[in-house]
Amino acid sequence: MSTQVVTRFAPSPTGYLHIGGARTALFNWLYARGRGGKFLLRIEDTDRERSTPEATAAILKGMEWLGLDHDGEVISQFERADRHAEVANQLLAEGKAYKCFATQEEIQAFRDEARAAGKSTHYRSPWREAAEDSHPDAPYVVRIKAPQEGSTVIKDEVQGDVTIRNDQLDDMILLRSDGTPVYMLAVVVDDHDMGVTHVIRGDDHLNNAARQMMIYDAMGWDVPVWGHIPLIHGGDGKKLSKRHGALGVEEYQAMGYPAAGMRNYLARLGWSHGDDEFFTDAQAQEWFGMNGIGKSPARFDFKKLENLCGQHMAATDDAAVLHELEAFLAATGEEALTDAQNVVLRKALYCTKTGAKTFPQLIEKSRFALASRPIDVEEKAAKHLDDVSRGILKELTPHLQNVSWTRDELEATANQFAEAQGMKFGKLAGPLRAALAGRAATPSVFDMMLVLGQDETLARLTDAAG
Repeated sequence: MSTQVVTRFAPSPTGYLHIGGARTALFNWLYARGRGGKFLLRIEDTDRERSTPEATAAILKGMEWLGLDHDGEVISQFERADRHAEVANQLLAEGKAYKCFATQEEIQAFRDEARAAGKSTHYRSPWREAAEDSHPDAPYVVRIKAPQEGSTVIKDEVQGDVTIRNDQLDDMILLRSDGTPVYMLAVVVDDHDMGVTHVIRGDDHLNNAARQMMIYDAMGWDVPVWGHIPLIHGGDGKKLSKRHGALGVEEYQAMGYPAAGMRNYLARLGWSHGDDEFFTDAQAQEWFGMNGIGKSPARFDFKKLENLCGQHMAATDDAAVLHELEAFLAATGEEALTDAQNVVLRKALYCTKTGAKTFPQLIEKSRFALASRPIDVEEKAAKHLDDVSRGILKELTPHLQNVSWTRDELEATANQFAEAQGMKFGKLAGPLRAALAGRAATPSVFDMMLVLGQDETLARLTDAAG
């Protein structure tokens, strides 16, 4: 019987959810969800000085916005410190770890000598094979006995086999002199106890894998499947930083990118499935595998992100777009839509969500539907409402009072009127946009009329005609 796939995302709560962390979470989520497995969340909050509840809340909020649901409770690494120490003490009792009484000064002197002699600065403790009772009351750390010969092979699904000579591994500290466990031990114990089968994380952790495998081997535990993914770079090929733009997931939410577009883009950032660019969550879950992840750093490209977001906005059903728009307004502190605005906006979405790549763009395209009389006319549009144009609108209004309110009828009526005035319809479109929306750039005049309805359309035209 095959083991159920279990993946995890394990961020440190020292700030916002970084876009690179979000992609790592997404890859783990896709891998587990596509295989009927579990996706777990662990907060690595052992660094008490830097970890904050606010940062934990920001991570959870970012994941909620991205739609990355996790299974079970959120695990706190700090709360499991006793369990981590228990494993270190077990290794100590089994002779696979030892107490090291070396002082910081002794370790520094060793490193200085080794550096001067051009040798490895990995500390070789004289206490590895010593009798422990010679320093019964002195402070000590617990170190694992690293293998000293041969090599360790990290079998990595992304990087391939990575071989590290064991003489490059030091006797890593497991417990500090105050008895607290180190991060490297905590990660392994947590992953084992949580049943994690696949560890998908940034390739900056690749070297850690060899050191963590020492603990797996010493405890006789199964080593998880490794997948170390390249980091994300900016468009200039350098590591993603503030100068490239937004780094935190909440910044992208505040800019109004739809979550589905963000998921699609992040999935394509370093992973591919043939030439597919646009895909649904269901497709991503079905297709995602570590064999599709490239070995080179991916480059963040805002144009591609916007393009995919536009496609997702157009493909998402109206109720879901409205729901996410309301969440966007709440997240950015904007005023919520009234019930009346909700109703008319839902009617307008068929002609406003296509071409909009972000929620601010959607709001701008839908401005005609959200506005109430009297319509505020922007300067660019006001140029289309000179005396001549207002006179034309005044003459047009009676022609629209008795037509059946369908697109065909409205187009026919407007075109006939323009022809009778000796002008092309295009000449009429500017004043109509200004009157109905107060904007020079809007959806089609006839779409706006259909959304607004006959009474509101005629009222706006009458207002504008003066």
